[in-house]
Amino acid sequence: MYCFLFSSPGSTSKGGVHFPDDDEDISINKSYDEKLQDKVIAALPEPDGAYLVKVGFLRSHHKYEIVFSLPQVPTLGKDVSLSPALRSTAKPRLRATRITPRPDGGVRVVCEYSAQQEGVVQEELTLVNRSRRDSSIRVRLQARVMDRHHGTPMLLDGVRCVGEEKHTK
Repeated sequence: MYCFLFSSPGSTSKGGVHFPDDDEDISINKSYDEKLQDKVIAALPEPDGAYLVKVGFLRSHHKYEIVFSLPQVPTLGKDVSLSPALRSTAKPRLRATRITPRPDGGVRVVCEYSAQQEGVVQEELTLVNRSRRDSSIRVRLQARVMDRHHGTPMLLDGVRCVGEEKHTK
C-alpha cells in the first residue's frame, strides 16, 4: 500500500512519497486476515465441553444448508453419528444430514436449518460415537435471524440458502 503526500500552496511541509515500513504491512495484512476469518464459520470450544458454531445473519422463513468442521475430540473418535434421540424429533429446526470424518482428524458436519423465529437463536445437536453411546459432544448453533423486511443478509462461507418456506400469521 502506498500513500502519496502532496504539499499544498503556502504549506511549509515538504511534499513527497511515503513508503510504509515493514511493520505497517504486517498490521494491514493482519486486519485483512481477521476480516476474512470473520466470514468463515468456526466451531469454538466452550467451558462446558460443548462447541459453539456461530453462523451469522439469516433470514426468517428460509431454509439453509450449514457446513462446519469440528476438531478431533479423542473421546468421540471417528465413528460419529447424530444422537438417536434427536432423530425421532417430529419437526426439528436443525438436523444433521451428513457427518463425515476429515483426513486431518475431526469431523465435517452438514446440517439443514429452518430459520423461523426472529432474534438471536440457538439450536443444539448432540453427536455420539456409534459404538460407545456414552461418549457424546454437544454442538450449539447460534444465528441472528432477521425478518424479511430487514434486507438480505450476506451469508458466511459454509452457509447456503436452499429455499424459502411458506409461513402463516
